[in-house]
Amino acid sequence: MLTKATEVLRDYFGYDSFRTGQEQVIESVLQGKDTLCVMPTGGGKSLCYQVPALVMEGTVLVISPLISLMKDQVDALKEAGISAAYINSTMTSEEYHETMEATIRGEYRLLYIAPERLDSPSFTNRLQLMNVPIVAIDEAHCISQWGHDFRPSYRNIRKMVSLFHEKPVVLALTATATPAVREDICTQLKINEENTVVTGFERENLTFSVIKGQDREKFVIDYVKKNEGEAGIIYAATRKAVDHLYDVLSKRGVPVGKYHAGLSDITRQEGQEQFLNDETSVMIATNAFGMGIDKSNIRYVIHYQMPRNMESYYQEAGRAGRDGLKSDCTLLFSSQDVQTQRFLIDQSLDETRIPMELQKLQSMVDYCHTEACLQKFIIQYFGEENVSDCGRCANCTDTRESLDVTEDVQKVLSCVIRMGQRFGKTMIAQVLTGSRNKKVKDFGFDKLTTYGILKGRSAKDVSDFIEFIISENYLGVEHGQFPIIYVAEAGKDVLMGKQKVFRKVSVVTKQITVDNPLFEKLRDLRRQLAQDAGVPPFVVFSDKSLHDMVSRMPTTEEAFLEVNGVGLTKLERYGEPFLKEIQAYQKETVSTS
Repeated sequence: MLTKATEVLRDYFGYDSFRTGQEQVIESVLQGKDTLCVMPTGGGKSLCYQVPALVMEGTVLVISPLISLMKDQVDALKEAGISAAYINSTMTSEEYHETMEATIRGEYRLLYIAPERLDSPSFTNRLQLMNVPIVAIDEAHCISQWGHDFRPSYRNIRKMVSLFHEKPVVLALTATATPAVREDICTQLKINEENTVVTGFERENLTFSVIKGQDREKFVIDYVKKNEGEAGIIYAATRKAVDHLYDVLSKRGVPVGKYHAGLSDITRQEGQEQFLNDETSVMIATNAFGMGIDKSNIRYVIHYQMPRNMESYYQEAGRAGRDGLKSDCTLLFSSQDVQTQRFLIDQSLDETRIPMELQKLQSMVDYCHTEACLQKFIIQYFGEENVSDCGRCANCTDTRESLDVTEDVQKVLSCVIRMGQRFGKTMIAQVLTGSRNKKVKDFGFDKLTTYGILKGRSAKDVSDFIEFIISENYLGVEHGQFPIIYVAEAGKDVLMGKQKVFRKVSVVTKQITVDNPLFEKLRDLRRQLAQDAGVPPFVVFSDKSLHDMVSRMPTTEEAFLEVNGVGLTKLERYGEPFLKEIQAYQKETVSTS
């Protein structure tokens, strides 16, 4: 059966071999073993149930909480010549009944459903009329109360599986699961822990960086402008921050969209479709966006504010580079982010979950402050041991010049003490820069010896400098109703001249891809064909496929079939226009050389 699976992989999906872990998972499923598959975002989990769906008889049932993923995957399967459908809340009653009847007749190889459907006895009764060889459970961490996104409906899955006359194979899949969560998934679904496949959490094509104590807005503007035309997501923790960044980039002519829970369903849907179809290149969003977005050509993810836990961060950052091409993941840290996330945790969770979430938040803060390898920190968090440095992240490759800023740090620390260690960053910056603000005068701070001691610098610059000092743990922040800054133990050594402080020069934004005229022509062609087919461009071909075409320059159907991601259906559907474009480019290049 594994030989048949390899043929399916090549003929339908255009790949010659399985990625790490895929073959092991598929073999386990085909042998009838309930299996847990843990692969990082972009690792190719969906093929672990899509390939068996074409090898086994019947309809594979895929349980997913993500409406957008259902649509993207069904679109992609149809483009590859595979019959698939979904049932979710966007459908009319008539569409729902038609899809159910067609599934019972065996017309689909895969059927995607939301877990909430399992709350309905009438629905689960209809399921028993279907031939279901596999139940694939996506985002399986949602079944665990120790996970970061627990959903009660997932607890109905085990009961639903028991209703079938012939028990289907259970395949649970997740990208982000600590050892405790993996154990809980196996317990809840009665999966033998020996049948767990963990491929490793490292994403070798991603470069991670954390930037502290810099002007975040300026960084984002510079980065987006330098990478115009490349698809990127910018995550922010609050709707207010999303709206602000959207306005900032829109005014600068960037084709940008926004997505958060405060927008209407229609507005969110339109924004998402425009991003998927490459009509906008940048999406600014809260964490409400992106779950299950299958867009493969996202070249960068920027976190404008720190997320609340490592699971969310790695899942969101992992939406970059799903096609395997090099991509950037940047987190812009400010100490205020801790206060923001603490507020959101208090507001959104029941009291029993708060201590666990605060522990997860602290791990995220530790990540932002570590000077060790960032990728190593992440994968150790998920339970991998004996991990080497990645050699790619900003911490591993940092060669920036360090400047001695001890004297300026002493000035800030001294000012904090003279102000009584009971004020926030804004007031401290105003005193240091000699502001004539009424509050400064009312408190008598204009009489302090440290008043105006940094008057040659802007208040914004001094605020960023205070952020840097906080990130180095010389200043601490007491997170009450208002954040209060105080001198930490390490800061006292600086004041007494026992410790010098060095600051690296600011991180400079970079262009992440090299311009290539043929790639741009193929990208334009892909966009046109996608519009004609009514699907997102990445469903036609991934960026990786386009880059492989540029590298191989195929001029025959046989050569085109060798391109990464080109199967028989894609060759038949799109081979001719792409071959013509490549041949025209070759002629043009010869005539101008």
